[in-house]
Amino acid sequence: MKSTIPDTGVPINPPAGNGGDRQEASLHGEILLRLRDYVVEGNIPEGGRVPERQLCEMLGISRTPLREALKVLAAEGLIELLPNRGARVRRLGQRDLEELFDVMAGLESLAGRLACEAITDAEITAIEQLHYEMYGRYLHRDMHGYFQANQRIHESIVAAARNETLRAAYANFAGRIRRVRYSANFARKRQRWAEAMREHEAILDALRRRAASELSDILFQHLRNKRAAAIEHLTEPREDAPVSS
Repeated sequence: MKSTIPDTGVPINPPAGNGGDRQEASLHGEILLRLRDYVVEGNIPEGGRVPERQLCEMLGISRTPLREALKVLAAEGLIELLPNRGARVRRLGQRDLEELFDVMAGLESLAGRLACEAITDAEITAIEQLHYEMYGRYLHRDMHGYFQANQRIHESIVAAARNETLRAAYANFAGRIRRVRYSANFARKRQRWAEAMREHEAILDALRRRAASELSDILFQHLRNKRAAAIEHLTEPREDAPVSS
């Protein structure tokens, strides 16, 4: 899996420019982005302890900014903070996934319906550009780039719904399943990656036509399919695991 964290410990330096507060915010954002990607892309196993010293060396930072970023990831539901014992990656069971994906399916379905009522032509054009970027990443088998564009598409549809309560709820639950949503693309039996691309073609088509009911149904089924793939990936034997006779 491709990670945004370098292997050789290149320090993250504040960008040049005026304004210490802005530089600090930018630095914090970059640390958070890299750390989130590192966890989402499965570089630490589920239930595994977060290796703070190793991450500090890789990012070229001290423990303080790392722990601030870990607090954000804990609020997003990606990790758990252990009192006086660091942090570990949150483990989700099958029932957890079923419930979380069903809630996300409902939220995205509603977002699609509302977006068709309020979305502008410019917003549709921006989503089209993200779609073609995502397709290019798919063709080059760039899972990291594909997933980033994919998430921006879903977030753009939610933003176009013009409902802050919906957006806040979506952000809360999206963080909790971001890691498994990424790994679901690797489910072997369903060939989920190709399946997801075809579903996104249908999403874009319905959005262009502002077909509210159709888009709502497509998004709901899209999340249901993702749920099935996520559970399959959770339960399928690992390649390095012993095969029972």
